[in-house]
Amino acid sequence: YGFINTCLKSLVVEKYGEEIWEKLRLQAGVQDSFLTFGVYKDEITMQLVDKACKILGVPADTVLREFGEYFFEFCKRSGYDHMLRTLGGNLYEFIENLDALHSYLSLSYQEMNAPSFRVEKNEDGSMHLHYYSDRRGLYHIVPGIIGAAALDFFNIEISMEIVNQMEEEERTGKKEHIVFLITQNPVLSYKERKKFSFLSQSLADSETQIDTQLNNKDPEKSENTIRGSSVCPVKKSHWKTIRGIITLGRGKLLRGFDPVYPKTLWIDTKTFCNGLPFHMVFDKELRVKQAGVSIQKIVPGLQTMGICLDHYFSIVHPEVPFTISSIQKFINSQFVFQTKREMMPESWKQRPMLELRGQMIWMESLQCMLYLCSPLLRTLHELEERQMHIADIAPHDVTRDLILLNQQRLAEMELSNQLERKKEELRVLSKHLEEEKKKTEALLYAMLPQHVANQLKEGKRVEAGEFKECTILFSDVVTFTNICAQCEPIQIVLMLNSMYLQFDRLTTVHDVYKVETIGDAYMVVGGVPVPVSTHAERVANFALGIIIAAKGVQNPVSGNPIQIRVGIHTGPVLAGVVGEKMPRYCLFGDTVNIASRMESHGVPSKIHLSSSAYQCLKYKNFEMTERGEIEVKGKGKMHTYFLIRNKTACENEIMGRP
Repeated sequence: YGFINTCLKSLVVEKYGEEIWEKLRLQAGVQDSFLTFGVYKDEITMQLVDKACKILGVPADTVLREFGEYFFEFCKRSGYDHMLRTLGGNLYEFIENLDALHSYLSLSYQEMNAPSFRVEKNEDGSMHLHYYSDRRGLYHIVPGIIGAAALDFFNIEISMEIVNQMEEEERTGKKEHIVFLITQNPVLSYKERKKFSFLSQSLADSETQIDTQLNNKDPEKSENTIRGSSVCPVKKSHWKTIRGIITLGRGKLLRGFDPVYPKTLWIDTKTFCNGLPFHMVFDKELRVKQAGVSIQKIVPGLQTMGICLDHYFSIVHPEVPFTISSIQKFINSQFVFQTKREMMPESWKQRPMLELRGQMIWMESLQCMLYLCSPLLRTLHELEERQMHIADIAPHDVTRDLILLNQQRLAEMELSNQLERKKEELRVLSKHLEEEKKKTEALLYAMLPQHVANQLKEGKRVEAGEFKECTILFSDVVTFTNICAQCEPIQIVLMLNSMYLQFDRLTTVHDVYKVETIGDAYMVVGGVPVPVSTHAERVANFALGIIIAAKGVQNPVSGNPIQIRVGIHTGPVLAGVVGEKMPRYCLFGDTVNIASRMESHGVPSKIHLSSSAYQCLKYKNFEMTERGEIEVKGKGKMHTYFLIRNKTACENEIMGRP
């Protein structure tokens, strides 16, 4: 069930983090979440455990034991705490009733294939736990679960070692059978040990006083003395050595409890068979000696006393051969019988077979086995399928209430499943929405600076900002007009795309902002929108990079590498968002014009610098040569320079290569 896989996911996420779980599930090839009541293949769980061992570098037995300990806590957190606590007053009773718990849970988890447990007490206080399972190799979970339960519920630490491991011949299907030896020691603090020692001494003193009073001829005085003694508070402790005192009748005191049986059984055969309509009695040879009226009605063959029970029924749980010795071995387990179709009346041939569930009681004096049982029915639908009625079940039998309660429980489970499915659908939709949101934001941030885009998303007005010093670069393709005239449009698009992809990568390498592209013109700025003192160096390194990158782009006309002109200028600008439809982050000011003039008056495959850009780079380890004074359109004569190289950076550093 999904409950198991959800627990495994919770363990990995809680202890190792979400990233490890994501890696684990991808390697195992499973989904991210599981429906609690959904049925999943065992292979999914096995794959998760196997990949967890490899990723974490931990042996399988360690992973399984850790999972067992966590599974116990997960069950408690999932609402099964009270149910687990009430299974037994000690560890032996707790383990002995695990099969009964699984039987109850199977009403809700109808496809559950739970393991089976059988426990034996040894004279030295240790126990042998027999574990049977259809699934091989998972037995290391058992010490984790049982150890956690022993410590939490009974305050004892236990050690479990495997003393036998076999393919169980006795059980059908050759189930895995593991025998654990359980030894236990109480976990006591120093204060608890002192308290226990004091209580033991008090108990001894109290018992001496009680024995003295019992010899007194005045019963009432004795009784009053006992009531006033220190035994009452001691009686409430959990220590096994302290026995309760029970008064039966006037002045008669007994330690412990001994039942009283009548000399004659005050119930006749007819009343017994009517009062327990689904019981059966059979001997060592499985011959039926007695059967309740309702089971006789359903299986008429049982009216013939002496017929063999295994002709009419098969044992579904525990999966043991139908022999008296096997039944005696598992006598503490709940037994589930199923009718055999070929032995049922004609009217039952089209109905699902009836299953009975109950306990076995060995009657030593009669050398017979009593099977006290009830129909195993989970819902009203199952009752109707077998054409049975609530009236067929004895009024005292809680199966009546169980069917009605479980009907409501199954309806709640279906509602819970629907909610889980909707929750999972919403989770998937939310995940997809988040992915689309990231794509949208990435596209928006490619068009506008991030802080500007965030302001626009929040509906705020973006004020224009003045930057006192920044460096602007323009570049264009030499003879671009001639190339366009001699090529197909698609060839131009492919050429520019190839070039701009490399330029865009270099903007990231050198952390400069791409303002826009118009045709073959490419514009970037350093120091805008985030002011930095190294704006000129960044743009200069970017310029050196695009000169190198352009050599790798082919001219579609000549087949030779294309040539570009680059112009750089440093100065103040005003920057802001222009327009509402397809808004753009634009730069304004004479600095933009001069940078454009540096590019248009430049030389192919050269980086043309204004005097202000030169001054910014003069002492920054760049090699530059003087071009001299030139006539610049709209600006008159200007002294300009060429940038040659970066003296301290190699080509790979300029290009951002490893």
